[in-house]
Amino acid sequence: MTASDSTQPSDYMGFVGVTTGSSSIMKVFPLWADVLGLPTRTLVGHDLPMDADPSVYRAMVEQIRDDVHHRGALVTTHKMNVFAAASDLFDELDPFAVSCSEISSISKRGDRLIGQAKDPITVDLALNDFLPADHFARTGAEVVILGAGGSGTALSWALAERADAPSLVTVTARSQDKLDHLREVHRQHGTREDLIRYIVTPTPADADAIVAAAPAGSVIANATGLGKDRPGSPLTDAVVFPESSWVWEFNYRGSLEFMHQALAQQDARSLQVIDGWRYFIHGWSQVVADVFGLTLTPEVVEQLAAAAESVR
Repeated sequence: MTASDSTQPSDYMGFVGVTTGSSSIMKVFPLWADVLGLPTRTLVGHDLPMDADPSVYRAMVEQIRDDVHHRGALVTTHKMNVFAAASDLFDELDPFAVSCSEISSISKRGDRLIGQAKDPITVDLALNDFLPADHFARTGAEVVILGAGGSGTALSWALAERADAPSLVTVTARSQDKLDHLREVHRQHGTREDLIRYIVTPTPADADAIVAAAPAGSVIANATGLGKDRPGSPLTDAVVFPESSWVWEFNYRGSLEFMHQALAQQDARSLQVIDGWRYFIHGWSQVVADVFGLTLTPEVVEQLAAAAESVR
């Protein structure tokens, strides 16, 4: 390469989030690029404030669309806002994106801009990594999903599709509007009406009561984003987790108050406590595959997980 060649812009992938610089993916992506033989080792973070003006999201999508060196992007916290503000800018949206009103993967095929919602797939992969395939049929356990945003929607969707479905899925949110949206997503999808229960929990103490009432062996998931993008937990420290429950913290970085609440009861309540690391691995690997047009086998995913473990 000549000196003049070295000044030419090169391809890169984007990461649309809130605090992208503190994510492990910034160190992981170059390692994955080597494993997968990607054409670039460069990942650029696009930090946007929580609930930014719609014009900010549109400008970001237009930047990705119009920059020939921008290969595509993963969207984290902003995925529902990106859909609401900029879905009309996409040439193609997958059924999950349309049904769930979110975009987590932005990719290009020629001059076509494609938006996909990968969370229903990635959350199912992560769930299957730790939960026995016959868990709900064998135990009669339920699921409590704290949060009705993108991740909570994806988990409820995946559970509705699961062969070993729980007897009941309770989804909580602090306001009715998010639950109304989620109910409509499931109505359009044809989800069995008695599977999902939608409950407004204005305070963490209200959420405590829902968690404590769940039967033994239930899955309790923090899908709120609290403990990562913002400090805090959807529960109080006085919460009592169900005996032998699986407590799933969707986050792997941040203050992780919810996970610490579970760890404090791990021995006394015989809890299985899972952080969001495998969800992170599956979420990123699926979008990287989309952006660069790859097909991932389970063996390749494990190679990527091993590479990522070195910088955890």
